Order: sequence, then C-alpha cells, then structure tokens
Amino acid sequence: MTFTLLGPVEISFDGRDCTPNAPKLLQLLAMLLAQPGMTVTSESLRRELWWDVRPASAQRTMQTYVYHLRKLAKDNGFTDDPKNFVRTRTGGYQLAIEPDQVDVFHFRRRYEQGRAAMAEQRYAEAAGILRSAMSLWSGPPLANVECGPRLTAYAAELQERRRNAHNLRIQAEIEAGMHRELLGELRALATENPLDEQVHAQLIQVLQRSGRRGEAVYTYHELRTTLVRELGLEPGRELQQLLLGLLSDDQPGR
Repeated sequence: MTFTLLGPVEISFDGRDCTPNAPKLLQLLAMLLAQPGMTVTSESLRRELWWDVRPASAQRTMQTYVYHLRKLAKDNGFTDDPKNFVRTRTGGYQLAIEPDQVDVFHFRRRYEQGRAAMAEQRYAEAAGILRSAMSLWSGPPLANVECGPRLTAYAAELQERRRNAHNLRIQAEIEAGMHRELLGELRALATENPLDEQVHAQLIQVLQRSGRRGEAVYTYHELRTTLVRELGLEPGRELQQLLLGLLSDDQPGR
C-alpha cells in the first residue's frame, strides 16, 4: 500500500486506486498522512476540519469520519482489523503505516542524497538523484484536498521544498556542464518569475558559460530594472558578483 501527497492525495493498494471521494475524509486522511505512524491530536484534527466555524458536534462528527476511513480500509482489504489501521490513541489518532509508504518520505530522502552529492562535487550524480526526486511530483501538493490552516501550511512547506530541489537540480546540471541544454528552461522560468533572483542568477550563469556574455549582462540589467521598479530593491550580492565577473570577462570554463 502506498500513499501520495505530492500532487493529489491518493491511496494505492495492489495497483488499485482506493482513494476516498468525500472532501472531509480526504482532509482527515491528509492530516494523518502528514505524520505517518505518529499520533495526531484530536484538537489538531478539529482545528483543521472546522477552522472557521466549529460545530458543537465536531468531536462526534470527526469520530464518524474515522469510522468511514476504517470502513474504507476493511472494504478494500487493507486489513482484517480496521481499528488497527486507524488506531485510537490517548488524545488523538494514528495511521498505522510506515513513513516509507508515503511519497514525501522518498522525496525528502532523495533531496538529501542530492545535496550530499553536490557537497562532494559529484554533480552529474546529484543531477540524476534530484531529477528522480522531482519525478515523484504530479502537481501541487494536496491538490484534491480542501485545506484548512494546518494543511495549508504543510502544503506551503512542501512547495518550498519542491522549489529548492528544482533549483538545486538546475545548479547540479550547470556544474555538470549541461548549461546549453538549460537555456530554454531557464528563460521560461525567468519569464514566469520576473522577481526571482535565483532563477535569473542561474540564467546568467548558463548564458555566460555558453559564451553569450552580452545577453547575460542584458538579463542582469533587465532584472535590476524590474526589481527597482516593482520593489525599490537592488539585486542581491550573488547577482552583483556575477555582473562583476561578466564585466571583467572572468568566465568559467565552457
């Protein structure tokens, strides 16, 4: 049995999609999957499920949702004892699964492996690992869940990790000498994210390494104009150092 959070929340068992359709049931499942094998307090669940207006029957209704989640497990053959699938614990509930049954676990592990390979300057290997990490994503996190405050914060954290992994993958490919192959992707990203300094820094690097110094300088000044106009800010230190390298013709090997 496997579970996904990096995209729509889904349950797969023996190759079958066993995902519940009811919005509140999906929301409860996502809360439990965010902390697999750990107890999630009833108070946390109630706050997530009814963050705006909590009905007087919230506890009883939540217990009904737990019942339906257990029934889903029994009806799909996950277990002979559904109460052992969603366990009642002091003050809350626990989804009795291992962390490695959830795609988030594998994404985080591959990301850390990619970071380690980067630190050891194994750039091609790091790029491959990080591409593998990114392949686990199928869309925005928790895409089919109506998120309350806790799941909204969790989804934002996952999205930020995705962004970091994507940027690190691009940097690994730059260092591995794949700069020309990245030009199209980085131009598109810079257009989509006109205030993102890291994306523009990477675009400037690949332009410089591809022997297109004039375009790199133009990209810097275009970004600077946008930052000053929109935010009243100058580019950061990394970009300023890149510009100095461009103007001094201090180019890395191509």
